[in-house]
Amino acid sequence: MTVLDIPRGLKGRLDGEGSVQVQLDPNLQIGTAKVFAVYGKGGIGKSTTSSNLSAAFSKLGKRVLQIGCDPKHDSTFTLTKRLAPTVIDVLESVDFHTEELRPEDYCFEGYNGVMCVEAGGPPAGTGCGGYVVGQTVKLLKEHHLLEDTDIVIFDVLGDVVCGGFASPLQHAERAIIVASNDFDSIFAMNRIIAAVRAKTKNYDVRLGGMICNRSVDTDQVDRFNAAVGLQRLAHFPDLDVIRRSRLKKSTLFEMEWSPELEKVQNEYMRLAASLLVADQSYDVTPMKDRDVFDFLGFE
Repeated sequence: MTVLDIPRGLKGRLDGEGSVQVQLDPNLQIGTAKVFAVYGKGGIGKSTTSSNLSAAFSKLGKRVLQIGCDPKHDSTFTLTKRLAPTVIDVLESVDFHTEELRPEDYCFEGYNGVMCVEAGGPPAGTGCGGYVVGQTVKLLKEHHLLEDTDIVIFDVLGDVVCGGFASPLQHAERAIIVASNDFDSIFAMNRIIAAVRAKTKNYDVRLGGMICNRSVDTDQVDRFNAAVGLQRLAHFPDLDVIRRSRLKKSTLFEMEWSPELEKVQNEYMRLAASLLVADQSYDVTPMKDRDVFDFLGFE
C-alpha cells in the first residue's frame, strides 16, 4: 500500500517499512507519567505480569493506571475482581457522545488503588484496534485522569504487530516483551522487536528489556538476548500459585503466603523498583525468521 492508496482524511506519515499509520495527534500525549507497553505471544502471561507489576508499583507508593488493549477485556480482572465494561462499550451506549460520559463509567479502582481501564476493541474483522486505543487516551485526557498518574501500563493483545495494535507504542516510553524459554514465544519476541524498531523511526519508544515468564530455565532466552542485544529484566517460574491466583481473581500479593510465593512477590517488587530508577533501553537488531529458526535449540 502507498500513501496515495489511503482514503482522504486518513493520510499519515509512513511508519516503518511497508506500514502506514495515521499520525499521532500531538494533543494525545500522555504527559509526565512513565509509560510501558507490554507485548508478547498470545497466552504467555502478559495480563498476569502487567497486573502484578501494577500492584508492585502501587506498593512502592506510585499512582498506577493499567489499560487493557484486548477485546476480551480480561487484563484487569485480578485487580478489580470483575470483567469491567470496555471503553468501546460505554461509547456505544451514549452513541459516541463523549461529553455524556463520566470517569466512573469506564475507569475502575482495583487492588491497592490501581486504576483500571479496558479499552476493548471492535468486533473481529470490523475495525482497527488503534482507533480504540486513541479514543481511550483521549477520554482519559478529557477527564484529567492522567494528570495524577505516575505509571501507565498498556497490556497489549497477543503478538499482533499491525498498525492498530502497535498504536500503544506511539504513547509508550518503553516496550517490554514477555516470553518463555521456548521456541514459539522467542520467535514471536523477535518479530515484536522488529515492530518496535519500526516505531522508533517516528516515535520516542524504545525497547526496555524482556521478562522471562512460565519457565524453569532461561538458557534459550538468554542465548537469544545475547545474540540480539536485549536484556532479561526478571524471571518468573511456572508455579501453580500463579495459576491459582487467576482462578481466585486475585493478584499474587493477595494470595496466602508461602516461601515460593514470597520469592515471586519479591521479584515483582525488585522489577518495579528497577523500572522506576532506570531508563535503560536497548538498540536491538532482530534476526531474520530463518536465522531464529536455525539459532534456537540444543546442540
